[in-house]
Amino acid sequence: MVEERKHSLSPSAWNRYETCPRMYWLSRQGLPKKTGMAASLGTAVHASIEDLLQIDLSGREPAESNWLLQEGDTVLRKRWEEEKQLFHETPRHPTWKEEKYSEAQKQQKGAINMLLDHVGIQGLAYERVTVALWKKIQSLVIAVEGELVTKDGQLMGRLDLLLANVDDEGNLTGWLVADLKTGKPPQGKLKPEVNRQLRMYRDILLSNNEKAPPVQAQGWYTATSSKWDAVGENVLEAAYEAWDATQPSDTPLDPTPGQSSCGGFCDWKAWCPHWWTWRHENKSLHRGDFADGVVLIHQYDEGRSTATVEECVPRNELGEIESTGEMRTVRFDGRGKESLEALLDAGHQGPLFLGSAMMNRDIWRVGPWCDVLPWAPIPDSGRP
Repeated sequence: MVEERKHSLSPSAWNRYETCPRMYWLSRQGLPKKTGMAASLGTAVHASIEDLLQIDLSGREPAESNWLLQEGDTVLRKRWEEEKQLFHETPRHPTWKEEKYSEAQKQQKGAINMLLDHVGIQGLAYERVTVALWKKIQSLVIAVEGELVTKDGQLMGRLDLLLANVDDEGNLTGWLVADLKTGKPPQGKLKPEVNRQLRMYRDILLSNNEKAPPVQAQGWYTATSSKWDAVGENVLEAAYEAWDATQPSDTPLDPTPGQSSCGGFCDWKAWCPHWWTWRHENKSLHRGDFADGVVLIHQYDEGRSTATVEECVPRNELGEIESTGEMRTVRFDGRGKESLEALLDAGHQGPLFLGSAMMNRDIWRVGPWCDVLPWAPIPDSGRP
């Protein structure tokens, strides 16, 4: 059992457990981590907004304007470079896309728009934001990038912004949990898992502060500068039930094979035999684009970056392979090529897991976004 720290449950871990308990269990086993461009971009934008809200403006003229965009770009560039380094240090990562920086700038501006809206300002050009106006926004900030933890330490989450809600006279009327989201905005209402995440933040705050004012929780979607309210009953009782069900164990939790787990994106398929069996049984193994598979390498042409591979199917529920004789040509490029060659240089022999490969074609493609990993399924009995 790898997990030795005190057991706690976050909203993202809760969602993972509900999708598939085995997926959750694997995520806690110290397996090689994976990151992506969207996550790094989001973290850089989040951190840059937190920096702007904590910037020291003392000694500057209240009427000074035409400063915000320059300061914003300075902190964003700093955070961008930090994220780039962490990205490349993460064992499993695709190609870094420097051209995404312009998108990060747009997302940062979207967050600034919502902060201005919080003090009743809409449509103001960034160049006209004065030091005095930004100080007014700062005066309503209670906390940035804080860790929310229940008093018993069992439930936790990462708080982006905790802001004061005030009336026209400046009197406190409540607290606002604002969670910055750089992903796709909702269609009509928040997704259930996001709504529950925000309610969990709200409810932890209320449980820790008996004399707290009314607490509102919102998802702030930076792409469209739109705010979405979380609504619903207290979720802590259900969260504690999930905490109890996710206690650390040497024995893997049961899988829940299905379209949302085995058929979707999961970072831990190279260590789980059940998605493979599920795919094989419903005849979708090695079919389609952004598909996963298990293969044996028969020949690799480094000059052409192509390999001859043999499709494998499950021999049993342990994840042992059975050769099929079905041969495929696969072209590797970018990080996919680098990962394969690193494994071959290290002397790897045996089956490989190919994640998110383009298989709906005569010549498969394993590109920069793909996983190329040793096939090492952990059986239901746990690690040897």
